[in-house]
Amino acid sequence: MALSQGLFQKQLQKLSPQQIQLMKLLQVSTAQLEERLKEELEENPALESGEEEEVDEFKNDETDEFEETKEDEFELDGSQDEYENIDISEYVQDGDDDIADYKLRDDNYPEVDDGKVIPHKVETGFNELMLEQLGLLNLDDHQQMVAEQIIGNLDDDGYLRRDIGAIVDDLAFRQNINTTEEELTELIAQIQQFEPAGVCARDLQECLLLQLKRKSGESVEMAIKVLDKYFDEFTKKHYEKIQRGLNLTDDELRAVISQIVKLNPKPGGNIGETGKGEGYVVPDFFIVNNAGKLELTLNSKNAPDLRISEGYRDMLKDYDKGSKKDKRQKEAVIFIKQKIDAAKWFIDAIKQRQHTLLSTMDAIMNYQYDFFTTGDETELRPMILKDIAEKTNLDISTISRVANSKFVQTEFGTYRLKFFFSESLQTDSGEEVSTREVKKILSDLIEGESKKNPLSDERLTELLQEKGYNIARRTVAKYREQLNVPVARLRKEL
Repeated sequence: MALSQGLFQKQLQKLSPQQIQLMKLLQVSTAQLEERLKEELEENPALESGEEEEVDEFKNDETDEFEETKEDEFELDGSQDEYENIDISEYVQDGDDDIADYKLRDDNYPEVDDGKVIPHKVETGFNELMLEQLGLLNLDDHQQMVAEQIIGNLDDDGYLRRDIGAIVDDLAFRQNINTTEEELTELIAQIQQFEPAGVCARDLQECLLLQLKRKSGESVEMAIKVLDKYFDEFTKKHYEKIQRGLNLTDDELRAVISQIVKLNPKPGGNIGETGKGEGYVVPDFFIVNNAGKLELTLNSKNAPDLRISEGYRDMLKDYDKGSKKDKRQKEAVIFIKQKIDAAKWFIDAIKQRQHTLLSTMDAIMNYQYDFFTTGDETELRPMILKDIAEKTNLDISTISRVANSKFVQTEFGTYRLKFFFSESLQTDSGEEVSTREVKKILSDLIEGESKKNPLSDERLTELLQEKGYNIARRTVAKYREQLNVPVARLRKEL
């Protein structure tokens, strides 16, 4: 095959470093933004936390000119030309001899607090709670280490789902501790007496039984028999078989069910930080109804006070005033310029993030105005990412990043932004309604049904069609599953 040379022209779309940085910042929630700011402040000494007193000195009047900063400013190779052509005019301007405001501040008198509230989660974790109770047992050093290994194998829900033999092997091979399955079983029985009730169970059945055995009463004893002998039948709600097997009346079975439904299937799930849950939600936006007019505000933590380091500017001024400019000094100036440019880019990205968040949420608020004024889910209009992208002139991927990670607090509750997005469904009259509206009606129908004779998917489909919604049975089943509602048989109650 012969090789040949030729000229070709092709068009490529390349994201600038600032665009990539902005996309990453958009995905960060308000609760995580503070940590991201700390990382940037640690990595870039030219960036400082505090109000930017002289913004104009570090930002051109035209935004477009700023965005067109050459990428190679961050990738200088140290060539001789760069040393000979260092331009610091945009960093050092007239009036720089004035004393900077930050030098006039008295460190003995701290700045006035601006009223920002940063939530901190302080609590005892599940593992710590278990170890605290373990310290109350009278164990020798060997038993203590074995028991700690057992606690270390508890999952986030408080279960010991690991095989006992595997724990014995771990102790032998990793810690050189010889033990037996019998010793582990005895220690497990002691740990199962810890609070909360039900911890260290091997499965759901054992977890519920551990909780019941701490109670007393006739209905409790009967509930223990039900879970011990008819656990599968109970989970599948085959109540008739349980009644026949234990000769229970309807009232006795109701009392048994009442005891069991009060139990906690995940005893460790609500204690401390499990490492997987969000823990708490920090709203990114606040919407209030002020005399019929909706007002949108951004959480103040999304607008941090950042500025360029005055110390770095002073270094450039000293260089500009000096007469002797050797190679080492020029290398230092190039480094300083890189750090200042990186700081400017980050500050600008934070400001663009604020603008993007506000414009996106404002478009959503106006699109779903009826919901934000009434709180009625049936008032939600069909809305997809494209609708908001067209109103904000932003890319669909940008709207998706904002919607998936942000929350808005209203007088009706706190919602994730993606809650307001839904497909459309056509009614008999040809009107398009949100699938969220259909789900709300479906949820109301199930909530109002007779639990002795719950509505089947076929019946739910008929009821929705009677209300004018053209919907298939399989679609009803899909919506029901999305609402985490079980099938009719599992919703049946006595």
